[in-house]
Amino acid sequence: MPRKPIVGGNWKCNPAETAKLAELVANFAPCAELLDKCDVYVCPSNLHVGMVYKNFAPGIMVAPQNCNFGGCGAYTGEMAVDQMKDMGLKLCLIGHSERRGEFGLPTPKECNQLMATKLAYILEKGLSCVFCIGEPLPIREKGIDAVLAECVNQLVDIVPILKALEDKSRVIIAYEPVWAIGTGVTASPEQAQETHKVRYLDARTCPACYPRPVLLLPLPRFRHAPNCHVPGAPIQAPCSPAPAPKILPTP
Repeated sequence: MPRKPIVGGNWKCNPAETAKLAELVANFAPCAELLDKCDVYVCPSNLHVGMVYKNFAPGIMVAPQNCNFGGCGAYTGEMAVDQMKDMGLKLCLIGHSERRGEFGLPTPKECNQLMATKLAYILEKGLSCVFCIGEPLPIREKGIDAVLAECVNQLVDIVPILKALEDKSRVIIAYEPVWAIGTGVTASPEQAQETHKVRYLDARTCPACYPRPVLLLPLPRFRHAPNCHVPGAPIQAPCSPAPAPKILPTP
């Protein structure tokens, strides 16, 4: 059975004015007519999630942009999946490049091991996860082998979690080349498709990267976001999904 396509929009730390929220929410209204063909999610900024999550058309998933891994408690500045679950949210995004060290700030980056811990917590609480991966420009310039190696490195720590997960569709691998975020440079469909070959790498390196016929472990759905995130301009484009990428035959 082919995987159902998924379309997502990340508002990042936007907008600055709450007066703009209603228009941004309204932009997603046409997506409700497409939910039989694709899933749709949106990631409002942390301050705005609680203000807008009930305002989207039914079926459009609202996903916070991050979470902690310890639940509720004395964790200043954090968000717990327990809170998201109580709000009725079904999805949480983690691992964005800006959390993995692309802030350009002298703060510790979120490592692959932390991403695995967060993923396990999200799944244990019953939510699904958008798990972000991608490569910066210096790695892209080294060629596709280096790109695939970087993507595998970001996935290896979650392999045991995926192997134990009965419903693999609960994890969406969101590939976005870091060099195409807010730069005006767009990754081509061909570049995205060749990166999806990460599914077919050596099973000893990344067992989760093989589809069902090989290891009975299909990789969760891939989402390709070539250049969706423009600073200062939360997603406003019409919500027509692109055709699902072709699933290459198992080598």
